[in-house]
Amino acid sequence: MGVVGNFWELLKPYGRAEGFDFLRNKRVAVDLSYWIVQQETAVLKAHIRNPHIRLTFFRTINLFSKFGAFPVFVADGTASPLKSQARIARFFRASGIKLSSLPAAEEGISIERNKAFQKCEQECVELLELLGVPVLKAKGEAEALCAQLNQEGQVDACITADSDAFLFGAKCVIKNIQPNSKEPLEFYHMSDIESGLGLRRNHLIAISLLVGDDHNLIGVPGIGLETALRFVKSFSEDEILSRLQEIGRGDVQVLQRDVNLDCNYIPGSDESPWKTKVQHCSFCGHPGSKKAHHKFACQDCSSTANEGCIQKPSGFKCNCSSCDLDNKEKEQKRNENWQIKVCRMIASEQNFPNNEITEMYLNKHQQSDGDYHLTWSSPKTDMLVDYLAYYQHWEPSYTRQRMLPMLSTIFLRDVASNSKDQLLCGQYEFDSIQRVKTRFGHQLYVINWKKTTREMSNEICIPSENPDMEQELRIADDGSKDLLDEPEVLQIHIKDGCSFLSTEEDMELVQSAFPEKVSQFLRDKELKETKSSRKRSVKPENSESPRGVQLSITNFYRSSKVQATPGENESRSSKISADTSGERDKEPIRNYSKSARRKLLFG
Repeated sequence: MGVVGNFWELLKPYGRAEGFDFLRNKRVAVDLSYWIVQQETAVLKAHIRNPHIRLTFFRTINLFSKFGAFPVFVADGTASPLKSQARIARFFRASGIKLSSLPAAEEGISIERNKAFQKCEQECVELLELLGVPVLKAKGEAEALCAQLNQEGQVDACITADSDAFLFGAKCVIKNIQPNSKEPLEFYHMSDIESGLGLRRNHLIAISLLVGDDHNLIGVPGIGLETALRFVKSFSEDEILSRLQEIGRGDVQVLQRDVNLDCNYIPGSDESPWKTKVQHCSFCGHPGSKKAHHKFACQDCSSTANEGCIQKPSGFKCNCSSCDLDNKEKEQKRNENWQIKVCRMIASEQNFPNNEITEMYLNKHQQSDGDYHLTWSSPKTDMLVDYLAYYQHWEPSYTRQRMLPMLSTIFLRDVASNSKDQLLCGQYEFDSIQRVKTRFGHQLYVINWKKTTREMSNEICIPSENPDMEQELRIADDGSKDLLDEPEVLQIHIKDGCSFLSTEEDMELVQSAFPEKVSQFLRDKELKETKSSRKRSVKPENSESPRGVQLSITNFYRSSKVQATPGENESRSSKISADTSGERDKEPIRNYSKSARRKLLFG
């Protein structure tokens, strides 16, 4: 959840949309609890078996194969007493039960998540460990450790929907992933927020203290997001938290000192604090009395004494120096009254700000098991087959088929790093590049893998229909239908007695792994294009186009003419000449020249 209110709507104008290559060869930290909670709103669990396992399995494969990323998963640890108290308050609020007060948070006492959530999280951790992905256990919040990894440069981005990741120090947060789109990543960078809103990390912490967060759902009553944003902008990043401490203690001198922070008007040394207001004409609204303007011309109206002033329109505002000064003083007064009102609301809140929350955002939250080492290993395919057969009732061939995009990506990475293994899954070798495919504006190579052995054990094939496995997903109408996006179904084709598999791979990865194959494919492609262009250039103009191909307008009328024989051409030409001579005899005399008409008339 993160900061209370429409905090993401505040940041939305500064978000970006990126394509598939944004995470290519980058490390990304994933908040595992975010995925588990997200699946509850994405599918109706009554129609699918263990949706959290299915979602984690397919999305991890997509991160490897489609995005080319190196994911690191972070699981939640023990919640702080404040977070436990907030969970209790959220439970009673959702249940419609009103409580006058909640028990105070005590050190060492925490309310764990429900056992159903813990069971889902443990099953997902077991699945990820079998996939060979590093899984870290945080001491407290998972997004806190994700932010720390991002801040220290261990990962390049965080995948979470908790906006308080920025408060923990995250630099780049990916809020949403939609694999079936041209720009599937919605991410927010802290530098864009700083340049667009003028807010830094301490400003965001101050806003969360004022409006509420996961550890204090209420914040300061009466202060919303817009009020908090305007108030924190009055202070610099270095002083905002200390000023909130002073205001929270109710220091009167601080209140008097802070009311002029947002003022744009500073009186000059030659200006007297006691000034008399300049008289204005009631008819035209310009400086001077009406009587004086009737006697002498108004300079602002540009009129003579006989004509008088021009009547002021409705809503007229004078722009003289005296009125500008008065408007600035009024604006300053409104600012002072508004800031005093906000400061009084803050001072009336007991135990504000909570130092424990502030220190939690600013301190480091490492995992429980000491130092962490991020390493990725090969998936344990046989154990994964047994795991998914037990929990999902999937056939072994179906599991191996769905894992192949991830396995092929890992295989190409190993080959690019000079690995000696030249067989995918121990039985398929790189055969050729079939073609270039464009998917959502992203170009990929379609690779043909040739089966080298005739053993049928562990073969990847299309499984038989299974009602439990092929059950229909009912996706909610909340725009999250891509959450359970599965890799495309792999097709097996047989050619010359050999079995082939086709996968879609990143072009740069294939180039680094098999540069000779790519060069050969590009040469063959260029040769084919040259031959086809030559055929088009030597094609005769009268040749009829194949059926179903649209002709140009010139070729259409040329091909629709009836071809005549030579004898018919001669007779047609003689007939045309005879017709033209007869028409020439019938032409009026007036069309001839003057000398010719004279000869015809007078012989």
